[in-house]
Amino acid sequence: MQEQIEEILTRGVANIIPGKKELEELLLSGKKLNIYIGADPTATHLHLGNAVPLRKLQKFLELGHKVTFLIGDFTALVGDTSDKESERPILTSEEIEANFKDYQKQAEKILDFSKVTIVHNSDWLKKLTFAEIIKLTQQFSLNDFISRELIAKRLKEGKHIRLDETLYPLMQGYDSYVMDTDIQLGGTDQTFNMQAGRILQRKLRDKESFVMTNPFLSGTDGRKMSKSWGNGVWLDEEPNSMYGKLMAMNDDLIIEYATLGSNMPLSQINELKKRLDSGENPMTVKKDVAAYIVTELHDSESAQTAAAHFEQTVQKKELPTDIPEVAITTDDGLISYVDLLVETNLAGSRGEAKRLIEQGGVEIDNDRITDVNGETTLTDSVLVKVGKRNFVKVSKK
Repeated sequence: MQEQIEEILTRGVANIIPGKKELEELLLSGKKLNIYIGADPTATHLHLGNAVPLRKLQKFLELGHKVTFLIGDFTALVGDTSDKESERPILTSEEIEANFKDYQKQAEKILDFSKVTIVHNSDWLKKLTFAEIIKLTQQFSLNDFISRELIAKRLKEGKHIRLDETLYPLMQGYDSYVMDTDIQLGGTDQTFNMQAGRILQRKLRDKESFVMTNPFLSGTDGRKMSKSWGNGVWLDEEPNSMYGKLMAMNDDLIIEYATLGSNMPLSQINELKKRLDSGENPMTVKKDVAAYIVTELHDSESAQTAAAHFEQTVQKKELPTDIPEVAITTDDGLISYVDLLVETNLAGSRGEAKRLIEQGGVEIDNDRITDVNGETTLTDSVLVKVGKRNFVKVSKK
């Protein structure tokens, strides 16, 4: 157990408040702790970076602690601006529930929800009286809330800030207080909000609680993982695409992906480090990491098939033997490049299609296209290629 606890406290951990030593002593005491993470289901497409705290929750579950997953259906009505420079959209209750179903379907690849308690913070936040809200606000100063970096920046720029936005940390802190949590998990951008929970626990219950923050997994190009930049690896991505994206990661990210993006044993990760330090070709090490991650999120057979697909289509530059075929209905056979990518699901939106074209990542019948306003004529079979791995044969219906 000592070894398991040490890994929980160090792997994928950016900071522990008030301290690692204190939390280690609590975990070694044998006490079953209340641990929670919350999510406002405003975005439902999860990537490997989103899975970092979910992996940590699963480790706590395996040690027998009580894990709670909070759906921020009430706080989502306000929207957290901790990592945003503008107001977030306000969602309806129906949208929130639908989003969480999508979220859970993907998150179940990492976290065993059959052993997790799921709660909604509307169950207690909507019942607060104005007098109770006043009592909660008296535990903080206004300066604490408006001095946060992005809020302060928006104020300086004269941008609109709703009053309820400044109360978001108070609501999240109250979540922690109501659930009497021992440990809150979240990204480093959530530190202020989680600290609000610690303050309420200490002032209103005279209890010390802990905050554990996780670092952010880099996108495959080293920048922040983002759909618009095409550098994210998504939990629901099909195996060939997932493997190919992992193989495209910068060499200096191999160990980071093995450590944060998988449950690979630390002993195995240390062996990867030794291989890289000895001068082994990073591609062979990267293949092992890609196969491990695809196996975790899919299965070993899918990982083997994806590896073979990558070798054939990227390393040997051969066309795959299983190119999907799509028939599209058009009036005169003409179709814009943008519509072609969207209709064949090679792009998730018109905006993404335009970015792919502008970045030179699209070929039609082996000719690279760069005109976002261009169009092509569909014949019996047009070969469309996006990136190095995605192919579709398109014909006119």
